[in-house]
Amino acid sequence: MMWLLPVSLLELALAVAVGGAVIVAALRNPLRAWQWGLALTGATLALALASSCSYYLHGSAHLAAGESIVSSLYGGWRWLHIDALNAPLLPLVALFHFLTALATGRTKIRRFSLAWSLVSDALHLAIFGSTAGWPLVVLLILGVLPPFIELRNRSKPTRVYALHMALFVGLLLAGWSMMRIADGNSQHIAWASVPLLFALLIRAGVVPVHCWLTDWIEHASFGNGLLFVAPLAGVYAALRLVLPVAPDWVLQWIGYLSLFTAFYAAGMAVVQRETRRFFAYLFLSHASLVLVGLELHTVISLTGALALWISASLSLTGFGLTLRALEARYDRLSLVKFHGLYHQSPMLAICFLLTGLGSVGFPFTLGFVGADLLVDEAVKANLYIGLVVALTAALNGIAIVRAYFHLFTGARHVSTVSLRVNARERFAVLLLAALILGGGMFPQPGLEALHDAACVIAAQRKSQSTGAGVKHVGAACPIEMLPNVE
Repeated sequence: MMWLLPVSLLELALAVAVGGAVIVAALRNPLRAWQWGLALTGATLALALASSCSYYLHGSAHLAAGESIVSSLYGGWRWLHIDALNAPLLPLVALFHFLTALATGRTKIRRFSLAWSLVSDALHLAIFGSTAGWPLVVLLILGVLPPFIELRNRSKPTRVYALHMALFVGLLLAGWSMMRIADGNSQHIAWASVPLLFALLIRAGVVPVHCWLTDWIEHASFGNGLLFVAPLAGVYAALRLVLPVAPDWVLQWIGYLSLFTAFYAAGMAVVQRETRRFFAYLFLSHASLVLVGLELHTVISLTGALALWISASLSLTGFGLTLRALEARYDRLSLVKFHGLYHQSPMLAICFLLTGLGSVGFPFTLGFVGADLLVDEAVKANLYIGLVVALTAALNGIAIVRAYFHLFTGARHVSTVSLRVNARERFAVLLLAALILGGGMFPQPGLEALHDAACVIAAQRKSQSTGAGVKHVGAACPIEMLPNVE
């Protein structure tokens, strides 16, 4: 009886996250604050998952059937809306925050603020719950503030991050203002999409405006650094703000710059000498590959890009949590010598290899499905683009295997203290690994949901080009277009 509630489940999840941040910030005992923060982050995850399940069970019409407190404040306009695109992403975002909080060890409790994690959780849920317009623009701008405060609190340099985010905010405001003034004029929309394009490329970390992301990963706490980049909010903004209205030449530029970034970052990941910078370039490469799939803007390429988005986010979050657990035990590690950590932490070695290979599309993982669809469509569009995409995936695989050898093989590491993973860390990483493997072995249900989202995106772009409205795009393209991959 969800329609009888005065707020929607998504609005309730936001309220729990924001209220939880206030409660946790008021607690002075770090252990008690962590316990409360973990419980409230778990409650936010449960509500976000319930809101997505309600969409899949009843559809968006059911979710909009009732009035809510928040929507009534805006004259009945519901600025938080669940559709085929964000339905799988909302619980994913909440899951990242819950597992990161769960995997935080006692030695990291003072450095990882659960209050700021809940604020970040609320902001990400609000961003991914917004479909377009000024609310999404404002939330994207607000989302850059917590990382800046994190760097200031840790007495780390903020200049690189502040300059890039100031440019991002300026271009985003200019582009969206021009888009509203354009009022449907195709020529004006084309010009307005240019500053939007550059703003979102900065947010996604595309070369040459990528150094803020490597600087952020290097100087932030690993948990907060991971939570800010893992959901790929820049890619989501590109889907909502640019892809439906941008002319083909704008999408081509996105594709070319993203393809170059993916290949460049994969090459840089191979030669990195520190684990954090290696992870930053690995993440950049995968995020850029998702943008390449969006640029092709066919239904199958969009489906592959969305599948790669979810698989890369899951895999790299698990991969990052594994590196974070290694740092908690051995401090920051270099990739210059062989550390021989396998015998001390065999579970971390297995999780490192499993999540790492899952991110590059190893068979029987969810990434394999997304990479296969993406490469197939890239080859159809242009043989050379397909070859570069495949070569990028190969370089990422080489980088991961190289890092595994440097960290876990070689002379045995000797320690008098047990350095094995605890139950909470094991549960967090193994849950992500189970989602990666489960999605690869039984991909069809998930692909059907992502195919529906791809149809929504394609229909929105088509409706903008023809000037027709889209009231129901769930049947815009038949499910038979999706190849059976079981």
